[in-house]
Amino acid sequence: MYRERAIRLAGAVRWESVSAGDEPVRVLPDGCLDLLWSSGRGLLVAGPDRTAHLSVSAPGERWVGLRLPPGVGPAVFGVPADELRDRRVPLADLWGPTAVAVADRVADGRDVAAVLEEVARGRLVAAGGPDPLGAYLAGRLAAGGPVGAVAAEVGLGARALHRRCLRLFGYGPKTLARILRMRRALALARAGTPLAEVSAAAGYADQAHLTRDVRDLAGVPPGVLLRA
Repeated sequence: MYRERAIRLAGAVRWESVSAGDEPVRVLPDGCLDLLWSSGRGLLVAGPDRTAHLSVSAPGERWVGLRLPPGVGPAVFGVPADELRDRRVPLADLWGPTAVAVADRVADGRDVAAVLEEVARGRLVAAGGPDPLGAYLAGRLAAGGPVGAVAAEVGLGARALHRRCLRLFGYGPKTLARILRMRRALALARAGTPLAEVSAAAGYADQAHLTRDVRDLAGVPPGVLLRA
């Protein structure tokens, strides 16, 4: 069982799931950081993945998550995104006593998702909001903007843009662009667009290029993801 919905925090998604425990769940990279609560593991932070993460849970394990939009996580968690890349870490490792207080609120029987949302919003306000460059870069790269052109638009050289992207997203602009392009392609395919047309619409050279890129990032070809 899995469900999600948008929340008042712009671009963020609140989701919940209960594990069947029969096989790993393939979580695709998306440039996001998640604040997580598990009935078996407590409070965690999921960093930005470069390739698909295979999540293994016990049968009946309940998960509640807050998926922050690309570029917002560092302001909420207080660390650069690249320090969390490809990692799942206890929230206490980042927040210390503050994480204990959040855990106490969850243990009190309060609505877990509401607590996570309130905490994330408060942290974001205290940090002065996210770096506004994050949303712009993610939007332009998601739309297929060439990395060089995007760098010129924001007045940064290639190295400076790469460093900024590491802090905001956990990887450089080319990797982020590949990940966002893959997600755009899969969204088109799930909406019923044939893969041959998806490849052109999403900016791939051809369908073979699309298949190779998805396999590199997701670990399986597009057809397997679409059947799942």
